[in-house]
Parts: sequence; C-alpha cells; structure tokens
Amino acid sequence: MRVVLGVAGGIAAYKSVLLLRLLREAGHSVRVVPTAAALEFVGRATWEALSGEPAATTVFEDAHEVPHVQIGKGADLVVVAPATADLLARAATGRADDLLTSTLLTATCPVLFAPAMHTEMWLHPATQANVATLRARGVHVLDPASGRLTGEDTGPGRLPEPEEIFAAALALAAGEAPGGRGLDLAGRHLVVSAGGTREPLDPVRFLGNRSTGLQGFAIAEAAAARGARVTLVAANTSLPTPRGVDLVPVETTAELRAAVRSASAEADAVVMAAAVADFRPARLEDHKIKKQAGSGPEPIELVENPDILAELVTDRPREGLVVVGFAAETGDETASVLEHGRAKARRKGADLLAVNDVSGGQGFGSAENTVTLLDAAGETVELPGRGSAIVSGSKREVAEALLDAVLTKLR
Repeated sequence: MRVVLGVAGGIAAYKSVLLLRLLREAGHSVRVVPTAAALEFVGRATWEALSGEPAATTVFEDAHEVPHVQIGKGADLVVVAPATADLLARAATGRADDLLTSTLLTATCPVLFAPAMHTEMWLHPATQANVATLRARGVHVLDPASGRLTGEDTGPGRLPEPEEIFAAALALAAGEAPGGRGLDLAGRHLVVSAGGTREPLDPVRFLGNRSTGLQGFAIAEAAAARGARVTLVAANTSLPTPRGVDLVPVETTAELRAAVRSASAEADAVVMAAAVADFRPARLEDHKIKKQAGSGPEPIELVENPDILAELVTDRPREGLVVVGFAAETGDETASVLEHGRAKARRKGADLLAVNDVSGGQGFGSAENTVTLLDAAGETVELPGRGSAIVSGSKREVAEALLDAVLTKLR
C-alpha cells in the first residue's frame, strides 16, 4: 500500500516517527510530507532515513515531477498526524499553500486526520466547525486522546498513540470505519434527534435550552459511517450535515414530534438525543411584549408539551422499533443524578436510557461527555466490550458505545 504521511508542526510530531516505523515494518511504502513548521520539531534527515524517500515541504522541490499533484493522486491512503488546529483550518477551507495541503486537495483515496493541540484549541468553536466540515466531506477525523499535554496542562487534545493511529489507518484502508466496527449497521435505518427545541413566546423571544446538537450529530455521523441509513431530525443547530445523513430541520417540540414519528415508521431504532422543551407558552403573542413601566412583567402561563419519548414507547410506529432516550439530569436535595435517571427510566420505559450529568452546564457545547446506560427497569446495562455501564470520552466515543448497545438490541 502506498501511504502518504502528512506531519504538521506540533510537538507531537515525534510520535509520528514511531507511526512511520509501524507502517514501514508492515510492508507499506510511505512518503512523508511535513510542513515547514514540522521540520522545526523533527528534522528532514529523520523522515528521509526512515522512509527511504524525500521529504519535501514545498511544491517547488522536484517541480518537474509536479509533486503537488502526483503525490496525492498516487496514494492509497493519506494519514495526517499530528493534525494541528492550523492544519485542520487550512484543510477545511481548501488552502493549498504548501505541499501537504496541495496533496490533500488532489488525493482521491481515504484520508485520516489525527488531531493534536491544546484543549482550549480543540474545544474552540472554530476548530469544532472545521472538524465537522471535514467529516461532512467524508474525511475521517479521529478524536484526540485525553491526558498530559505540553507543560503541566492536561485534557483532551493529546495525539492518540501511534499504535491506535496505525490500527485506524489499516481499518480505513480495508474499507472499515476506524475503530474496527466495519459496516455492522448496514441495512438498518436509524432516526436520531439532536439540538434543542424552541417554543416561541412572541415574534422575537422563545423558551429554549443550551443544547448545541453535538452529541446527536456525533451519533448520526457514527451510524452513517457504520453503514446505516440515517435520518437526523435537528432542532436549531448550526452544525454541518454529516455525510450520507438525511437532515430534517425543525424548531419546536411539535415539529420535532411530527418529524420523528413520520421517519420512525420505517426505522429500526430511534435515538432521542435532542433536548426537548417540557413546556411551551400557553399563548403566542402576535407582537413583541413591551415593558410596562412600574408594573413589572405579566406572568407567562405555560402548558405541558407531549412526551415524545414516552409516546414512542407506548405507541411504537413500527413493531420491534428500538427506542433510546437521553436524560440530562442534575442532582438535588431529593436524589442524585443517577437516582433521578433511574426514576425517569422506569417512567419512560425506553429500551435504553443514557443518563448524563449536566450540573453547572457541563456537557452542553463540550466535545466530551459521560453517560450511564440504563434499561426500562432503571438497571444499569453493561456496554458491549467495556465491562461497565459508563462510557466517558469524546462525544464520538460515546456515540460509538451507544450504537454498540443499540446493535445488541437489534440483534
């Protein structure tokens, strides 16, 4: 196999030397394409000695061979490790200002990015948007590991170990989703809800919540990568649609309810990851509500919204439909997060309920999540291959673990 190993300018470039050796020892031909900044961390002589090929950074070296076109066109696989925030931004916007980004624009083979950067850079909305854009185009972007970073910092942003990147690269080259699960959801139809519903109060105001849709989009993207047909019902999100996913945009709880029930009539499973408003204003004003000087605001009367998850359980649009819910909980003086989650599981009756702690707003807008999986009786459900009912990590990791559990139910 002909592999192009792109190396961006981050301290984690030293790990790519080990990745290069793994690829070479497995019998693959490797052409290293570093950025100019990468050579500040690992010199050209190292790349050339271990690969046996030149390691150019600009399109002007060996220009007669037109390297900015030929390298990408001749590759069977492109792996970029580390992929810095700058490299991801340039790739997402189609820049071609050095040999590596030019190669990425000409490559027609599978492409794998292994990001590495400080936590704040990884979690920044710009980086998350760039990653979402690349994934929507069919590029495979691994989630970074969590751990010790440069200096005393720790958190998500650490480059995965070379062995992990190597395994993901081989899986991708074999036509499988990185992680070794392959197309195990092929032939299945999943409906996923994401985002947060909004209930209008007047022409300019609404009742809403802090959900960004990241977890639901991660589930939809992971399911599509594993071969499923995916309908994504998204409420008030600004995320790009994952590749191969049918998007149904909605705003209110009523709209989300109608879209989910319609799509579920032909589905094998529904994953309700959206944050659905429990209440809506009893009356929608046709004009902006004005301040009344000295009298204070008028009380807003609320009415209860339909319980979409409970409805799906008691009146399943299709026989055998697997119903999965999410419970964003906070602990209080009456019960802990998990205790509230157990009570909700028994009340809703979903086949699976993913409980996550959102105390202090954690989880909303973050790249990380932690969930505990429960069954309809409120008992913990051991996640396949994990020996635990708890999964903690990136939202893509949570999505994959949840889909493993859904697949077990489907089987």
